[in-house]
Amino acid sequence: MLIKLVIILFLLVILYSLGSALYYLAHERGKADANRVVKALSWRIGLSFLLFILLFVAYSIGWIQPHGI
Repeated sequence: MLIKLVIILFLLVILYSLGSALYYLAHERGKADANRVVKALSWRIGLSFLLFILLFVAYSIGWIQPHGI
């Protein structure tokens, strides 16, 4: 159950980062805001990569199991 909460938390932080990048992109006024967009998107990429690794490790250890629909 804890791993599900961690995954949901990761997804929420990734969505927040994506939303902040969109906000900075829409309200861009200069080079500083452009850097903020790049930084927010870089965080999103890093967090997505960490989430992928977490899912892979959790599956390998047996914390999560695939199931059919």
